[in-house]
Parts: sequence; C-alpha cells; structure tokens
Amino acid sequence: MERVPLRTQTLSRFRRLIGPRESSRVDDALRVARAALDGRRIWHVNSTRLGGGVAEMLNTLLGYERGAGIAVGWLVIDGDAPFFALTKRIHNHLHGRNGDGQGFTASNHRTYARVMRRNLDNLRGTVRAGDVVILHDPQTAGLAAPLRRAGATVIWRCHVGSDRPNEAVAAAWGFLAPYLDAAHAHIFSRGCYVPDALAAARVAIIPPAIDAFSLKNAPLSRRRARAVLRHIGLLAPRPWTGDLRFRRADGSWARVMRRADVVQMEPVPDVRTPVVLQVSRWDPLKDMAGLMRAFAAQSRSLGDAHLVLAGPDVSGVTDDPEGAGILRDCIARWSALPRALRARIHLVSLPMADLEENAVMVNALQRHAAVVVQKSLQEGFGLTVTEAMWKRRPVIASAVGGIQDQIADGVHGVLLGTPGDVAGFGAAASRLLSDRGTARRLGRNAQRRAAAHYLGPTQSRRTLELVSALLARG
Repeated sequence: MERVPLRTQTLSRFRRLIGPRESSRVDDALRVARAALDGRRIWHVNSTRLGGGVAEMLNTLLGYERGAGIAVGWLVIDGDAPFFALTKRIHNHLHGRNGDGQGFTASNHRTYARVMRRNLDNLRGTVRAGDVVILHDPQTAGLAAPLRRAGATVIWRCHVGSDRPNEAVAAAWGFLAPYLDAAHAHIFSRGCYVPDALAAARVAIIPPAIDAFSLKNAPLSRRRARAVLRHIGLLAPRPWTGDLRFRRADGSWARVMRRADVVQMEPVPDVRTPVVLQVSRWDPLKDMAGLMRAFAAQSRSLGDAHLVLAGPDVSGVTDDPEGAGILRDCIARWSALPRALRARIHLVSLPMADLEENAVMVNALQRHAAVVVQKSLQEGFGLTVTEAMWKRRPVIASAVGGIQDQIADGVHGVLLGTPGDVAGFGAAASRLLSDRGTARRLGRNAQRRAAAHYLGPTQSRRTLELVSALLARG
C-alpha cells in the first residue's frame, strides 16, 4: 500500500470562479466539518495514483481540503494481475458489458478477499478508530466491513454505472453487494446508477469535478501549447521549438522534457490544420477504434482536419490490464487504413513518469484542438468532457451516462443519440469545423456550465456535508 503525498493549496483562489453564494456555502461546510472531525482524519483509498479520473481528482483536489484545515490523506491499495483482471471485469459489468465473457465465481471471491486481507494489514497501521474512510470503486469495496469493525466511518464511492441495467449490471452488483452492506453511506455520480440493493441505504449524488488551476486546466497560451506539441512529436517541428517551461504546484520551474510515443506517418503539417481530438484511457468503453472508423468514413466532409487519439502510456496505468491490448488493436486498425487516411490520423501515448509534465501535454492538446470528442460507449462521468468545456472547446460526445448531465445538446456541445451514429458525428464535426461562430458559442456556454457545477470546491462541499452529517449521527 502506498501513501500518496499531498501538497497544501488554498481554496480562496476559486472565489472569483464560483461566486459569493457558493463560496459562502463552501466556507460553512468547511467550518462544520472541521468541528465534526475534531482531530480525526479523512482517508481516501483507491487502486492507482496514475491514470484515470479518480486518481487525477484525488491528486489535485485533496490538497485544497488540506489547505482549508481538513485533515485528509490518500492511500493506494496493492493488487496483483488476477485481482485487477477481476476488478476490470466488475467495471465492465457495471457499465452493462460482459467484457471478457466471464461471470463471477467462488474462486473470484477468494481472489478478491485475499487482496483485501493483504491491504487491510497495512490499513490497520494507518487508519485509527474514529477516522473517516472514503473507498473508491469496486477495487476497494471489500475493505468496508473490516474498517467499520475497526471503528472507522466508511463511505463507498462508485464512479461508474449504467443508464439501462441489464444482466451484466445485476451480476456485478450481486458480486459487490455483500461487501457494501457495512458502509455507512454511498456516493454515486448519478441517481440512476444506484442499485436496488442499496435503495434503503444512505446515498448521496455527487458528480465529480476538476481543478481549474491544475496544470491540466490552467491557462496556457496558444504559442506555448504549440511548442509543447512540437516537442512531443505531434506538430511538424521548427528549428526552435519554443518555450517549454511550466511552473509546478510547489512553485518551482520545470521544462517539458519527455516526448510522446506517436504512431503516425508524419506530424500534423501545420498549426492551421484543424485537429479533432479525443483524450482518454485506452479502454474499450472509450471506443477509440470506433472514433477512428467514424473519422475515416466521414473524412471527405471534414476538409483537411486530422484526428488525434491520445491516451496514457499503458505501462504507467497499473490497474487496467486491457489498456495494452486496446492500443495494439487501434494500431492494427490504423495500419490497415489507406495511406491517405493514415496520414491524417495520429495515435499518441503520453508519458506518465511525471504527472505534472503529462498534465501540461494534455492541456496543450485540448487547447490546440478545434473540436474535442468523447465517443464513449458508456461513461460514468466524463472528466475529459468537463476539461474541454472549461477550456471553451466545442465538444461532440455520446449521450451516455454522466455526459448527458454535463451537456445540453446544442447549448453546451453536441450529443450523439447513439455512440455508433457515424453520420451524426460527421455532420457535427463538419459544422463545428466550418462554423466557428457556433463553435465559439458552444464553448462559451460550456465554460459557464463547468464553472457553475463541476469545479472542485462544489464537490468538496457536498462530500464534507455528508461526512459531517454521518459524524453528527455518531
């Protein structure tokens, strides 16, 4: 088990973004929580510190709570290949998809319990009676009962789910339910994700959020974004790349040093060449290959636009055993395309060794993009959608999961009725690439919505209100 260091940051910098009313509500929640905790600590526990939305949220947002006087910590459990294969199966089932074609057996429960026992031994030396523990996603659910017996207040947070429960979803909840009865409360991103098994439990609906001041979302000039993209190998190089410096969260200066692993024929030839971008993990539910097929089918209507599919270096994401296979599949599909299409499609694997450097790269990609796409088959909540909204990028996304809450079609972006709507994708992308007025209008509306609903202080307020209510009940 790993204890992740947190930097102390100040929430006051958000006041001008969230406005006086929400700022006052955040201050009240912090005051009540500090009194309710009274020397106790809140621990967040998940399965990786690298890659994915949960790790990113914890990495950026917990520092603000710490800076506001909340005693908070972050622990990452240890697992092995059979455990992560099982939890990825649970993840896929919760999305309504039987990813590897297998169900759940008594042997799976033994695998799960074995890893839980191993991590519990480490937790007992860290979590004290009276502390609050927020467990994230299926990988940690088995810790709820022993932590409650040890005197902790336990909350389990589920970041995934399906709009239309089916047999696969029911099977996943059948596996998880025995581990969840002990939790004092549960947090879901959407109300429709709550299973019948938890209908009588204490449930809070709290959508995830982004940090507007993190290196992934902070202002980045067009010139510096282009310099980063030239350096990593996506844009055609120049004799002088440009300014690659960035200021780390601790105030020190650093420089983008690493390059990306880019599968392409040649770099994007010119900064004026429009880029259609999707950034996500190499996960089957993100449907990177499907977006490549849609772009290829509609390429004639998209002018000279290029498609960029960007994800993390798969070796840096320990809890996702499917990533390497999905990337290989995308490369194979790219290799089978006609030469003219291969020249307009780029597969980018971003280095994960330095998370802040990685964040600058993603920021540069999103700010340079003419259109940002999230063509997911299922999506618990689209953090990459919120990131693009915050940067005023016009977004095309599947009308699935939490994305439907984030975007009103035609107001904050364009929703595809089904992820497989190739013609709809082509029409939307063609319009946004040619009609810059519409693209700018959607981008402005999107940023306002992100500021009102999906910034870190609002998520922290709602979570701390739940914690305070649980502690008040004893």
